[in-house]
Amino acid sequence: MLATDAFPATFARLRAVLAPLAPSLLVTTDGPDRFSLDAPSSSLYPDGLFCGEARVGKRYVSYHLMPVYVFPDLLDAMSPALARRMQGKSCFNFLGIDDSAVAELEALTAVGLARYRAEGLVG
Repeated sequence: MLATDAFPATFARLRAVLAPLAPSLLVTTDGPDRFSLDAPSSSLYPDGLFCGEARVGKRYVSYHLMPVYVFPDLLDAMSPALARRMQGKSCFNFLGIDDSAVAELEALTAVGLARYRAEGLVG
């Protein structure tokens, strides 16, 4: 049986990585098992642009970070430990999370959002 006891704490830590970005982005979902951010609508993306989310699933707590999909070179310096958590091109899955993974995701998220801004994708 899958141990999901750590999911609420893991979600809270991943949500805390994204939450400081909320003032400059749009919170599209803020619930007990999902927190999602989009860039506001623009002439380039009239429906907004997905930036990231933390989500509790059945088997994992997932952290989606769209800038690494748009700019895969952002992953070049990723640690092997975080790389093992990747599924697909922009999703990281966790059963639990440690301080080093949180710190690396914070840095990657900051660099990703800065790159979005530099490329004119986010105001």
